[in-house]
Amino acid sequence: MANDLEPYANTYSENGFWDKLKVYARQAGRELVEKALLLFYAAQRPEVPVWARSIIYGALGYFILPADAIPDLTPLVGYSDDLGALALALATVAAHINDEVRTKTQDKLRQWFGETQAADGGARSER
Repeated sequence: MANDLEPYANTYSENGFWDKLKVYARQAGRELVEKALLLFYAAQRPEVPVWARSIIYGALGYFILPADAIPDLTPLVGYSDDLGALALALATVAAHINDEVRTKTQDKLRQWFGETQAADGGARSER
Protein backbone atom coordinates (compact mmCIF):
# COMPACT_ATOMS: atom_id res chain seq x y z
CA MET A 1 0.00 0.00 0.00
CA ALA A 2 2.84 2.45 0.76
CA ASN A 3 4.13 1.81 -2.77
CA ASP A 4 0.91 3.41 -4.04
CA LEU A 5 2.33 6.74 -2.83
CA GLU A 6 5.55 6.54 -4.84
CA PRO A 7 4.06 7.98 -8.07
CA TYR A 8 3.37 11.19 -6.15
CA ALA A 9 7.04 11.63 -5.26
CA ASN A 10 7.59 13.60 -8.48
CA THR A 11 4.97 16.16 -7.36
CA TYR A 12 6.90 16.85 -4.15
CA SER A 13 8.99 19.97 -3.79
CA GLU A 14 10.25 21.59 -0.64
CA ASN A 15 8.83 24.96 -1.70
CA GLY A 16 5.45 23.39 -2.49
CA PHE A 17 5.45 21.67 0.89
CA TRP A 18 6.13 24.86 2.87
CA ASP A 19 3.76 26.92 0.72
CA LYS A 20 0.87 24.54 1.35
CA LEU A 21 1.58 24.29 5.08
CA LYS A 22 1.83 28.06 5.50
CA VAL A 23 -1.52 28.62 3.80
CA TYR A 24 -3.48 25.61 5.08
CA ALA A 25 -1.87 24.61 8.40
CA ARG A 26 -4.68 25.84 10.65
CA GLN A 27 -7.38 24.57 8.32
CA ALA A 28 -5.70 21.16 7.97
CA GLY A 29 -5.24 20.87 11.72
CA ARG A 30 -2.43 20.08 14.10
CA GLU A 31 -2.57 16.29 13.63
CA LEU A 32 -2.10 16.42 9.87
CA VAL A 33 0.59 19.10 10.11
CA GLU A 34 2.44 17.09 12.75
CA LYS A 35 2.54 14.00 10.52
CA ALA A 36 3.68 16.05 7.53
CA LEU A 37 6.44 17.70 9.56
CA LEU A 38 7.64 14.39 11.03
CA LEU A 39 7.98 13.01 7.51
CA PHE A 40 9.61 16.17 6.18
CA TYR A 41 12.25 16.30 8.91
CA ALA A 42 12.89 12.55 8.69
CA ALA A 43 13.59 12.92 4.96
CA GLN A 44 16.27 15.52 5.78
CA ARG A 45 18.32 12.93 7.68
CA PRO A 46 21.17 11.68 5.47
CA GLU A 47 21.00 8.15 6.90
CA VAL A 48 17.39 7.59 5.81
CA PRO A 49 17.48 5.00 3.00
CA VAL A 50 16.27 5.75 -0.52
CA TRP A 51 13.24 3.44 -0.21
CA ALA A 52 12.04 5.35 2.88
CA ARG A 53 12.59 8.73 1.20
CA SER A 54 10.56 7.52 -1.77
CA ILE A 55 7.64 6.75 0.51
CA ILE A 56 8.04 10.04 2.38
CA TYR A 57 8.23 12.14 -0.78
CA GLY A 58 5.30 10.22 -2.24
CA ALA A 59 3.13 11.01 0.79
CA LEU A 60 4.25 14.64 0.89
CA GLY A 61 3.71 14.91 -2.87
CA TYR A 62 0.18 13.61 -2.43
CA PHE A 63 -0.36 16.14 0.36
CA ILE A 64 0.72 19.13 -1.74
CA LEU A 65 -1.00 17.96 -4.94
CA PRO A 66 -3.95 20.28 -5.47
CA ALA A 67 -6.14 17.67 -7.17
CA ASP A 68 -6.17 14.68 -4.83
CA ALA A 69 -8.90 12.13 -4.15
CA ILE A 70 -10.93 14.41 -1.88
CA PRO A 71 -10.52 18.14 -2.55
CA ASP A 72 -8.91 19.90 0.41
CA LEU A 73 -11.50 22.65 0.31
CA THR A 74 -14.30 20.19 1.13
CA PRO A 75 -15.37 20.98 4.71
CA LEU A 76 -14.47 18.40 7.39
CA VAL A 77 -13.36 15.60 5.05
CA GLY A 78 -11.09 17.45 2.61
CA TYR A 79 -7.91 16.46 4.41
CA SER A 80 -8.93 12.94 5.47
CA ASP A 81 -7.27 11.32 2.45
CA ASP A 82 -4.11 13.38 3.05
CA LEU A 83 -4.11 12.34 6.69
CA GLY A 84 -4.47 8.69 5.68
CA ALA A 85 -1.59 8.90 3.20
CA LEU A 86 0.66 10.64 5.73
CA ALA A 87 -0.26 8.18 8.49
CA LEU A 88 0.48 5.21 6.22
CA ALA A 89 3.84 6.64 5.23
CA LEU A 90 4.66 7.47 8.84
CA ALA A 91 3.87 3.93 9.98
CA THR A 92 6.06 2.55 7.19
CA VAL A 93 9.11 4.69 8.00
CA ALA A 94 8.60 5.02 11.77
CA ALA A 95 12.02 3.54 12.51
CA HIS A 96 13.57 6.64 10.93
CA ILE A 97 11.76 9.11 13.19
CA ASN A 98 14.25 9.95 15.94
CA ASP A 99 14.27 12.44 18.82
CA GLU A 100 15.83 15.18 16.68
CA VAL A 101 12.99 14.84 14.14
CA ARG A 102 10.40 14.90 16.93
CA THR A 103 11.98 17.99 18.52
CA LYS A 104 12.08 19.94 15.25
CA THR A 105 8.46 18.97 14.61
CA GLN A 106 7.29 20.05 18.06
CA ASP A 107 9.22 23.33 17.80
CA LYS A 108 7.51 24.14 14.48
CA LEU A 109 4.09 23.11 15.83
CA ARG A 110 4.52 25.44 18.82
CA GLN A 111 5.58 28.23 16.47
CA TRP A 112 2.43 27.81 14.35
CA PHE A 113 -0.15 26.59 16.84
CA GLY A 114 1.19 27.69 20.23
CA GLU A 115 1.10 25.53 23.34
CA THR A 116 -1.43 22.72 23.43
CA GLN A 117 -4.10 22.60 26.08
CA ALA A 118 -4.04 19.78 28.59
CA ALA A 119 -7.32 18.04 29.46
CA ASP A 120 -7.51 20.04 32.69
CA GLY A 121 -7.39 23.30 30.72
CA GLY A 122 -3.80 24.17 31.57
CA ALA A 123 -1.16 24.68 28.92
CA ARG A 124 1.32 21.90 28.42
CA SER A 125 4.40 21.60 26.34
CA GLU A 126 4.51 19.02 23.57
CA ARG A 127 7.26 16.40 23.63
